Amino acid sequence: MSPETVTSVTSRTAAGRTDRSQARARAARNRKLLVYGTRVLLLVGLLALWEWLARAAVIDPFNFSMPSKIWDQTAQWALHGTPQGSLWEQVWYTLYEALLGWVIGVLGGVVLGITLGRIRFLADVLGPYIKVLNALPRIVLAPIFLIWFGLGPASKVASAVVLVFFPVFFNAFQGAREVDRNLVANSRILGAGNRQVTLQVVIPSATSWIFTSLHVSFGFALIGAIVGEYIGATKGLGLLVAASQGTFNAAGVYAAMVILAVVALLAEGLLAFLERRLFRWKPADAGDGR
Repeated sequence: MSPETVTSVTSRTAAGRTDRSQARARAARNRKLLVYGTRVLLLVGLLALWEWLARAAVIDPFNFSMPSKIWDQTAQWALHGTPQGSLWEQVWYTLYEALLGWVIGVLGGVVLGITLGRIRFLADVLGPYIKVLNALPRIVLAPIFLIWFGLGPASKVASAVVLVFFPVFFNAFQGAREVDRNLVANSRILGAGNRQVTLQVVIPSATSWIFTSLHVSFGFALIGAIVGEYIGATKGLGLLVAASQGTFNAAGVYAAMVILAVVALLAEGLLAFLERRLFRWKPADAGDGR
């Protein structure tokens, strides 16, 4: 085969690979657009159905409200404030409590999970107590925290901490237990001590497990803050929910829930972005529609 023929075949092969790559990229973009478009259409359809059912009195608009009233309530809060003060102040207050509780719960769960995952004696001793605490309905602790810490943010932070701690702890614990034993053995052969093995082998291996729990745990932190505010607070979105419920303002209850959903989605998007940046080596999930 002549050099010209080899060059021609190589060029055609490279061109074919490029075309296939471009076709796969176009297919991925088209699928993503289809997924996003379907999501938007589904949301618009559900909101339109809700609005029509309320206006036609198929459902009671006093109890179920309607999207247009919820929008008006949200706009009124954003432009003119709430009875408790500025809407953005209420959002920040709840977000501050949830973030602080989330950080404390994550740090505690990671440290204790890795520690017990590495030290079997401690796991055997503390395991039953952790299982008992995990079995408790942690939401009912919110009134106790309110008695202990008062109406300020400390009681809401405590509620967020207990909700965040356990999912993070169990994921960190399992991640530490699932580390490849060959990696640990090779590290020891190379002279690594317990501290080096933990920092350079165990924690990096458990990171993906921990990040999996972070997506869920921030939602739990928001729940803890909201429940604490609902029971007793001076500010926050949970107080908005309680005040709206007390005045039979269904639109206000739904408006606060919508604001919470937006905050949770933004936090989820930020966590997903950080995870993609930290775990670029992980193959993309073919079934991921994000």
